[in-house]
Amino acid sequence: MAVRPDREAATSAPSAWRVVWWFGFVSLAADMVYEGARSVYGPVLAALGASAVVVGLVTGAGEAVALVLRLAFGPVADRTGRYWSLTILGYGLTAVCVPLLALAPRLGAAGLAFAATMILLERLGKAIRSPSKSALLAHVATSVGRGRGFGVHKALDQVGAFAGPLVVSAAVAVASVWAGLAVLAVPGAVAMLLLLALRRRVPDPASYDASVPPVATEDEPRRGWWAEAAGAGLSGDFFRYAVAASLTTGGLVTFGIIGYHLTIDGVLPVAAVPLLYAAAMAVEALAALVVGSVYDRTGPRVLLVVPVLVALVPALALGSALAAVLAGVAAWGFAQGVQDSTIKAVVADLVAAPRRATAYGVFAGIQGLLAVVGGTAAGWLYERSLTALVVVVAVTQVVALVLLVGTLRRSAPRR
Repeated sequence: MAVRPDREAATSAPSAWRVVWWFGFVSLAADMVYEGARSVYGPVLAALGASAVVVGLVTGAGEAVALVLRLAFGPVADRTGRYWSLTILGYGLTAVCVPLLALAPRLGAAGLAFAATMILLERLGKAIRSPSKSALLAHVATSVGRGRGFGVHKALDQVGAFAGPLVVSAAVAVASVWAGLAVLAVPGAVAMLLLLALRRRVPDPASYDASVPPVATEDEPRRGWWAEAAGAGLSGDFFRYAVAASLTTGGLVTFGIIGYHLTIDGVLPVAAVPLLYAAAMAVEALAALVVGSVYDRTGPRVLLVVPVLVALVPALALGSALAAVLAGVAAWGFAQGVQDSTIKAVVADLVAAPRRATAYGVFAGIQGLLAVVGGTAAGWLYERSLTALVVVVAVTQVVALVLLVGTLRRSAPRR
C-alpha cells in the first residue's frame, strides 16, 4: 500500500460526520437508481418476452454476480490501493446501465438479451464498488464510531431504496415502465457528481483513522490468492453457518419473480408493483433495526426466525388474494432486511478478527452461488407447479434451520 500524506494535511478537510453523510447521500441517490429498477425487473423482462425461468435466472444471476465477484474485487482493492477508482467505476456502471434499459424495446428481438446484460452489468458494478466503498467509509467512521457511522449510512441508503420505486411508480402511471427507467438517469447523475466531489475533497479517507499508521508496510505475510478465496483455515462451524445462511438467501424468492407473478396474473397493475417494492424496503429497514437491537440483547437465536419467514414467502406472495400477497411481501422484506444486516454479525462471532474480511468474502461467495441456483429453480418450479415450489422452499428452510440450530449451539459467541 502506498505512503499516505501526513494526517496534519487533513486539517482543512471536511469533518468526519460530514464525510459520513456525504457517503450516505451518494448511496441514497445510487439506491434510487438500482432499487427503483429492481422494483420493476419482473414486469420489464415479461414485457420483453421473458418466461418465469428467465426472470428467475436473470435476477438470481444478478444477485450472484453482486455477491460472488466481491471475492475478486476485495483483494484487488487491497492489493492495488485503488479504492476510489473501483468505487467510482462501480457506481458508474449503475448510473449508466439502468437508464439504458429504457432502450430495450427499441431493439426488437435483441431487447431481452440487452436488458439481461444491462441488469448483470449493474450488479457487477455493485460487486466492484462494495468492498472499496466499505473500506473508505470504515476509515472515516472510526472518528465518529463505526456503529453510528455505518448506521447513518445505512439509514440514508434505505431512504433511496424507498424513494426510487416511488419515482418509478409515478413515471409508470404517467407514461410507461420505460419512462420510469429513463428518469432514473437523474439520480444516477446526482450520485456521480456527489461522488466525484467527495473524491476531490477527501482524497485520503484513511487520514481520519487514527488506528492506521501514516505509512503502511508490506511486512505481513499473505496467503495465496486462491487459498484466500477458498477460505483456507476457516472453521467447519463457519462453513456450516455460511451454508445455512445461504440456503435462506437461495430459498428467498426474488422480487423479480414476485413482480412477474403480480403482473402476469393481473393481481396488481404494473404501476403498483414498485409501490409494493417500496413498502418492502420500508419493512427491510425496520427489520434491520429491530432484529439488530434484539440480537445485541439476546444473541443469535433471533436469527432462527429467518428460515420460517423465507418458507412463508412463496405460499403467500405468489397467491391471488391481495391480503396474502401483502403479507408475503412483508415477510420477504423482513427476511431480506435480516439477511442484509444482522445475519452477517454471527460471522464475527465465528471468525477471529484477522480473518474476518476473508470470511465475509467467502460468505458472500457461497450466498451468491445459492442465489443463482435458487433464483433459477424458483422460476422453473413456478412455471410448473406452485405447490412444488412451496414444498421445495420449505424443505430447504428446514435444512437451514437444522444447520443454524446446530452451529449456534456449538459456537459460543465471542463478544
